[in-house]
Amino acid sequence: MLLAKTLRSSTFGRALIWIAIFGAIVVALLAYVYWSTSSYVLSRSDHAIAAERAVLQKGYERAGRSGLIAAIEQCIAEDRFEDGLYLLADPSFTPLAGNLKPWPAGLKDFQGWENFSARARKPDAPDRPLLRASFETLPNGDLLLVGKDISDLDGFARKINTALALVISLIFVLAGAASISVTRRTVSRIEAVNATSRAIMQSGLDQRIPLQGTQDEWDQLAENLNLMLDRIEALMREVKQVSDNVAHDLRTPLTRIRGQLERAGNRQRDSASDQSLIEDTMAELDGVLRTFASLTRISQIEASDQRAAFRTVDLTRIASEVVELFDAAAEERGAHLSFIGEKPVLVTGDRDLLFDTIANLVDNAIKHGREAGRVSVEVVPSDGGGVVSVADDGPGLPAEEHANVFKRFYRLQRSRGTPGSGLGLSVVAAVARLHGANIAMVDNQPGLKFRLRFPAPTGVSVEGKSPLGQRAG
Repeated sequence: MLLAKTLRSSTFGRALIWIAIFGAIVVALLAYVYWSTSSYVLSRSDHAIAAERAVLQKGYERAGRSGLIAAIEQCIAEDRFEDGLYLLADPSFTPLAGNLKPWPAGLKDFQGWENFSARARKPDAPDRPLLRASFETLPNGDLLLVGKDISDLDGFARKINTALALVISLIFVLAGAASISVTRRTVSRIEAVNATSRAIMQSGLDQRIPLQGTQDEWDQLAENLNLMLDRIEALMREVKQVSDNVAHDLRTPLTRIRGQLERAGNRQRDSASDQSLIEDTMAELDGVLRTFASLTRISQIEASDQRAAFRTVDLTRIASEVVELFDAAAEERGAHLSFIGEKPVLVTGDRDLLFDTIANLVDNAIKHGREAGRVSVEVVPSDGGGVVSVADDGPGLPAEEHANVFKRFYRLQRSRGTPGSGLGLSVVAAVARLHGANIAMVDNQPGLKFRLRFPAPTGVSVEGKSPLGQRAG
């Protein structure tokens, strides 16, 4: 089944196309090598034949036929022209002198160049050797042929052709095997992803793509997909938790509202009691609406709808405005709220969201810190960006609770009587993710410290000045 998928895959088809292109290039290269080599060897042979023919023509010019015959016999005796061929024939093609007899049957023209085979040249040879000759008609009508044995060139051509066929066959065999191997591996990894996807659709998000341990691009893809599945599974758990918490946290006020209205409906109308009931009901409904507004705000932040308002803003200035705003609230609880930060610390972000984030942290520190305790806000530059720290000296949190406080609707048991929806720190976490900031919670000994670390600004436009009164409103 896997082999069938391999042969049908587009990767295998493209591999075959590239194999064909590569094979064509190799064939063309070998053909060019053969052509250039044979042309060079043939050219040298032709020059040698032409030079030998010129020598014989001078003998003919000095003493006619007899001089030419003497020159041919001398050339044959001295063997100065390796594998040389000589033949002088009369107009009826009857041989007169030379080492080639008879006149080649295919050379009936009066002049030119030709390749031919003649066993008479080497009677004992198993094959008819390949010969190349130049022939012409002399002024007296005789025919002169001067040539050379080029069987070596013919053997070279056969070897080249054999090598070409073997190379092409080897290329296609190896390339085909490599293509099937690579494609099979690719298809097997894709099939693993598909199998995991089908398992997830059938049984849930607990399945993960297996890793081969090769640390190649397929393992990297599998790791990224597994991380994505982890994130999806975490989001699904959060959605379930939010649904459960919404049902739990809203059931109490809605049940209380219904009970109040039911009691009011069973008694006589009384303007004072009715007015009190209306005010209590409106207060309960305002709390419910605030919960839904916080959920909507978190959803908008996590959907990155706020990035259009990003500017280069000064964290020091924003934090100082938050401290000024909450100074009165801290005094009501007898707490001391201090601010540390002198130099401007520029980051890229949405000023309103950053203001609300720091305000949430400060409000959380005042409410859950120690009575008449101390709350400090500090802004310092760090690695081109900035760090905002909000610390209190209250009872703090157990270490096992640190990972839960940023979950929606999560509240400690001791905080159940404190007004709130348990969404403030969820908003802080959402804003931190939107700004690429790292949020951490550490033990302040005593108390807690929340630390927001922002990256360096990215060069968008700088914020305009905004008065505190407008910001606080």
